[in-house]
This record gives sequence, C-alpha cells and structure tokens, in this order.
Amino acid sequence: MRFTLLKASTAMLAAVTAAVVVAPVAAAATDITYDCQADTPLGTEAATLNQTVDATAPATVAPGGTLDVVVDPAPNSVPAEVAGYEVDNVNTFSLKVPVPTNATLTGVDLTGGAGLGGDPTWTESGGVVTVTFPGPIAGGATFELPTITAHLTAGASGAIESTLYGTSYDDAGLTFTTVVSTFIGDISAPTACFPNPNPVLTSTTIA
Repeated sequence: MRFTLLKASTAMLAAVTAAVVVAPVAAAATDITYDCQADTPLGTEAATLNQTVDATAPATVAPGGTLDVVVDPAPNSVPAEVAGYEVDNVNTFSLKVPVPTNATLTGVDLTGGAGLGGDPTWTESGGVVTVTFPGPIAGGATFELPTITAHLTAGASGAIESTLYGTSYDDAGLTFTTVVSTFIGDISAPTACFPNPNPVLTSTTIA
C-alpha cells in the first residue's frame, strides 16, 4: 500500500493508518485514495492512503434482472515498525458502501480473506452496507480482506453505478484503530477515512 504523510511529526501513527484499507473500484486493478485523520493523544494527524482492488459488474442488465458486483481486494501487510516505534496491532475495522441507486440489495457474500483476526460480517441500514471485522492484525502481519459480492436486482431503467461511502472525517466510509508502542506506553489512534475523490466504481446500464 502506498501512503503519504501530511504531518511528519507523528509519522509512526500516520504511516500505520495508511496500511489498512479496502475499497471497491472499476473493473480493473486500481488504487482508491482515502483521506484519513487519526485522533491521537498528541492531537489529530492526517494521512492519505491507497489500496489496490479489482471490481467487476456486468455492462448491461434487463429491467428487474439480477446482477452481482464483485470486489476483490489485493493482499496487504501492516508495518512491524514505523519511525523506530513498534506497531502492536490494528483493530476494529468498519467499511461502508452505499447500495446503488436504481437497484435493490438482496444479499451480500463475504468469501476468502486471511489473517483478519476474526470473521467479517455485514449489515445494511438506510441504504448503506457496512462490513466489519474485529482484528487485531499484528504489526508485521500479512492479511487479505474478503472478496465482497453484492447481489442486486435492477430497477426499471437508468444506470446502476457503484461508489464508495464517505464525504468527510465526520461522515467516514472507513474506520479502524491503530495501536503503537512508544516510550510513553501504547498509543491508540482511532482513525476515520473518506474517499477523495470518490469515483464511479462500476456502471451497469438497465436495458
């Protein structure tokens, strides 16, 4: 995962923050950029991060027909050490994805995945699907987020366009907590992220 720290004074926190993210993208291996903010005892610190994923959906679907949007994240890893500080773990993950307009969600399958420290689960509320898993993922460990398959039923007309959720740190589409060991003890940094920009990930024409 590539990441860019915006404040070098707390590189140990921002670098680890940039190590964990998953997001669906258009039908090719692509990086999604998230803006993130970590809430630390030293104040809020910002970072940007990318995660490579592969997303697919059919080009067309009949009115009232069924379709799947499939999101396959690439393997990733958590740094073992950042700026001379040991990374203890990252934990308590939540990823939000809106149900596309012109479609009805009928179910979600979570398959695969490795090294997550627990089984991922999903819920839907208010037209937003939330995927969660507890972790922890230890510093230095390799992990792979699960493949997400959203089962949809098409509406009468228009386009079914999948996007990510989140418009700001207060309206985040991705949250997690990073724990770093320092000379003053462990520091926990709750982190909130949103996609910037927020592209159309897949598009299916109802025809």
